[in-house]
Amino acid sequence: MNNGATRPTVGAVVLTMNDRPDEFPKAMSSLLAQEGVDLDVVVVGNGCTPQQVPDGVRTVTLAENVGIPEGRNIGADRVTGDYLFFFDNDALLPTPHVLAQLVARLEAEPRLAYTQPRIADPDSGITLRRWVPRLRASDPTRPGIVTVMSEGVVMVRRSAFDQVDGWPGSFFLYHEGVDLAWRLWDHGYRGYYMPDVIVHHPATHPSRHAAFYRLNARNRVWLARRRLPRLLIPVNLAVWAAVTLWRTRGLPALRASLVGFLEGLRGACGTREPMSWNTVARLTRAGRPPAF
Repeated sequence: MNNGATRPTVGAVVLTMNDRPDEFPKAMSSLLAQEGVDLDVVVVGNGCTPQQVPDGVRTVTLAENVGIPEGRNIGADRVTGDYLFFFDNDALLPTPHVLAQLVARLEAEPRLAYTQPRIADPDSGITLRRWVPRLRASDPTRPGIVTVMSEGVVMVRRSAFDQVDGWPGSFFLYHEGVDLAWRLWDHGYRGYYMPDVIVHHPATHPSRHAAFYRLNARNRVWLARRRLPRLLIPVNLAVWAAVTLWRTRGLPALRASLVGFLEGLRGACGTREPMSWNTVARLTRAGRPPAF
């Protein structure tokens, strides 16, 4: 815990593909304007050499796009700090105290592994359901303990992140935050949602990405195979399949989801490290049974 003699140290990781020339400079400006913390920032070029990077900010150039979770792992290895801040390059920190507020909660509660701000569209003020890290998301202003995270803007305790070996790099995109959160919970940690701390992010839909339906389905299967006790795997996947059939519109999307589902069943999902039944119980008491 910080005793007031020194400021908290935060390593911030930002990914770029040089495809947001308007949003990226604003995001970086708001990040570098943060007060009350000692900040170490790295910009990772996922398949590119980062452009529009402010003076004094270090960069990493990756020859190919390795995906968001692995790109963030690489960035985390390049920064120092007791805390890690993962920040989408089209987000904006509207005040200079966002990082200090997120860190303060972590410093006050040693068993918290991550703090999640409320993400809101800068124009409408809307917080999308998928940005609220709990099942009952109708009231995005309600704070409390949460069992998953919205990966694009989150503060993570460095020691906990290293203890569970970071993001699941093979996921490429989607559900990596659930995988990380479940592993943190399985090591005795928790997460906390702080809706009074607001971060701006455009309210876009993930289906704008061409591979959304396939990767979303594949990674959901991988998540279950990697992290759940065997008895819960069919329950989790049956619930997901039912919800997908109900929500998805259009045969192309359903076909892509089926392709991803089968890929998830047949392909290597990585090391299987199922959570304990004690963790299942803790997650359930916290409001999100891992069967959903």
